[in-house]
Amino acid sequence: MSEQTELPVPDTADVRSGAEVSEDILSVLPLLGEWHGEGQAAGTGGDHRFGQWVRFAHDGRGFLVYESRTWRLTDDGKIVGPDVRESGFWRPRGGDDVELLVAAPDGLLEIYVGTARTTTSWELSSDVVARTPDAPEVTRSVRLYGIVEGALMYAIDRAVGEGPLRPTMSARLERIR
Repeated sequence: MSEQTELPVPDTADVRSGAEVSEDILSVLPLLGEWHGEGQAAGTGGDHRFGQWVRFAHDGRGFLVYESRTWRLTDDGKIVGPDVRESGFWRPRGGDDVELLVAAPDGLLEIYVGTARTTTSWELSSDVVARTPDAPEVTRSVRLYGIVEGALMYAIDRAVGEGPLRPTMSARLERIR
């Protein structure tokens, strides 16, 4: 799925090749790599299944590059078309503190702050939510990530206006690289 163009500087999703891993990213190092799987999403158009590919990469500096692509699936697993796409950066801030910056083409930009709860789980809450006039009316968000028995699992809850947080997306992804 991933197309790679040779660049004059390294960008790798593998700790065994490419740039030396910065000690600054040790709290998020277990995320490093490519992951693939399926999940469930809730939205204004109703609940639906999706497939997903996620990549966490580094170039030797103190952050991970994050890229996610999803595609809608029918109930019987057939691909319907593209769905949510995101990109951003995981930024460890010393100790267990972590920041996550996420941008999506629907006009939503979210900045999260949180902690590495263990060496394989992270809890993040939105600090800033910015959006274009036609973007979803998200006012706050929470993301939970964890690696359980080798699989990356996550849940995203979002609030609209003054409303409560509601489940938005969750998935189970297996490491493919």
